[in-house]
Amino acid sequence: MRLVGENVIVDVYPVQQALKIAQEQGLDLVEISPNADPPVCKVTDYSKFKYEQKKKQKEIKSKALKVVIKEIRFGPNTDEHDFNFKLKHAINFLQEGAKVKATVFFAGRTIVYKERGEILLLKFAQGLEEHGKVELMPKLEGKRMSMFVIPKPKK
Repeated sequence: MRLVGENVIVDVYPVQQALKIAQEQGLDLVEISPNADPPVCKVTDYSKFKYEQKKKQKEIKSKALKVVIKEIRFGPNTDEHDFNFKLKHAINFLQEGAKVKATVFFAGRTIVYKERGEILLLKFAQGLEEHGKVELMPKLEGKRMSMFVIPKPKK
């Protein structure tokens, strides 16, 4: 195995000799790259190694993009003015980089107007065409019909 670390001559050593070098320094032998040829091991304190790995993972996680989902709710009988008002809000959400979930909520006997709800969501998707793209087409789940729209990537 290839041995690296502080106070170590970087070279290829047999396993027993690498363990002996680590023990002499009072440190641990940690396998860093098992897929390399020969495998790479480092002479270091194992708890310090784990701490550094955790720190790197935390840093990567903090730099990751956090997805915000904004929900807009409609009824199957939503009027044109209300529809346009909610459409403008959805456009603002998409421009901010948020994902938009459009939901038509069927209360009581309005469940018989499923086609109206689907038409409403498709019209909503058409209105958002230049600001985002439909990730998930309208789907009925119980008394709700939902659809997701994600923002278009900025050029």
